[in-house]
Amino acid sequence: MAGSVFDSPLYARLFPAGEAGKLFTDSAEVRAMLLVEGTLAKVQGEAGVIPEISAKAIHRASLEIPLDPGGLAEATGQNGVTVPGLVAAFRKAMEAPEHAQYVHWGATSQDITDTCLMLRMRAVLDHAEAQLGAILSALADLAEAHADTPMAARTYGQHATPTSFGAIAAQWGAPLLDLRTELSALRGQTLWVSLSGAAGTASELGADPAALRAGLAAGLGLFDPGRSWHADRGPILRLADWFTRLTTTLAKIGSDLIFLVNSDTGELRLGAAGGSSTMPQKQNPVQPSVLVALARQTTALQSALQGAGVHGLQRDGAAWFTEWLTLPQLTLSALSSLETAVQMIPAVTPDTARMATALAKSDGMIHAEALSFALAAEMPRPEAQAVTKTLCREARETGTPLADLVARDWPQLDTGHLFTPARQMGTAPDEARRFAKAVRAAL
Repeated sequence: MAGSVFDSPLYARLFPAGEAGKLFTDSAEVRAMLLVEGTLAKVQGEAGVIPEISAKAIHRASLEIPLDPGGLAEATGQNGVTVPGLVAAFRKAMEAPEHAQYVHWGATSQDITDTCLMLRMRAVLDHAEAQLGAILSALADLAEAHADTPMAARTYGQHATPTSFGAIAAQWGAPLLDLRTELSALRGQTLWVSLSGAAGTASELGADPAALRAGLAAGLGLFDPGRSWHADRGPILRLADWFTRLTTTLAKIGSDLIFLVNSDTGELRLGAAGGSSTMPQKQNPVQPSVLVALARQTTALQSALQGAGVHGLQRDGAAWFTEWLTLPQLTLSALSSLETAVQMIPAVTPDTARMATALAKSDGMIHAEALSFALAAEMPRPEAQAVTKTLCREARETGTPLADLVARDWPQLDTGHLFTPARQMGTAPDEARRFAKAVRAAL
């Protein structure tokens, strides 16, 4: 088994993270750190904290000089952080010691590492927003097209009352629309620049550290938190929470699909299905199962990350290392969930004949709630419920359709209305159309 399925040649197509997955490679991290170092030098040069000629040399070199991540491994193992080795290698590669001495001036490793992370998280959130848009558009199409398509709603896995497939699609999509709406606020709460020096006091960052931090934020397109957040891991935890809720919401779709495409139900079809090594008749719901598995992964990782959210004193190595072990995998799980859903949902197709069969095979008992309320016009509600239960028991024991028993005992009731699924869907069609309209407006 691969150490990480996301960059495994064997498993990467099963758990595809897409192009955004490349943000969590060593080369992407090193490139982002050099970008932070170069932008920091540029801002410091403009503020007169370091010589402007050196700042320009550093900034130019940060864009041009490639560093091999493998060459930083020994220093990282020794120091417990990548930045010291990176700074040393960068200074050497510049071949201009008179300028290179000003690289990383007054900053600390955590400033660079956390800012580098947020640069990549910005790209992740941008990618997630685009993917969510595609998923929501596909769900809106399903909701609109099947707003009036009756199917059995289920509670505890059993038939409850009629609903519409469009409403089911809307229920899948509504929390995804909420998550997409949250992104604007989430960016401001998480995509923070870090610049506060060795112990968060900005003691070697010049006469106006706040202005430098604001300048660095502007130069990198990040947000200025207005303070040090070395030991405040709120931004990390907020990101992890959003990713976990995202994968859980997509897993709900996966879980429902696993049930609805199974051999005994078969009310939906998937565009792609997996085969068995020995049972040629099988078409396994691989993509829905991936969504459920990834949600379990993120839930477990978030638990570990929450425990690491308590950073002791001004910096906590063990807690920080725990973030490095968990946050990338959690983020890649979310990206893989999105990639899987983008591929899967547009191909979901309802089998309306199977849906109609499922509604009919209950001998009408899926309409028992509606019957109890119709009888409540004839007698007190508790009695109506008792009569309905008695009729359902007789229908079950004798195999007689419930509608026939009602026609026998309560001929004054309109069984044509009571036992027609399309007339018993309540607000389901309207809910489906409202969702589709909300998605169109948001996109």
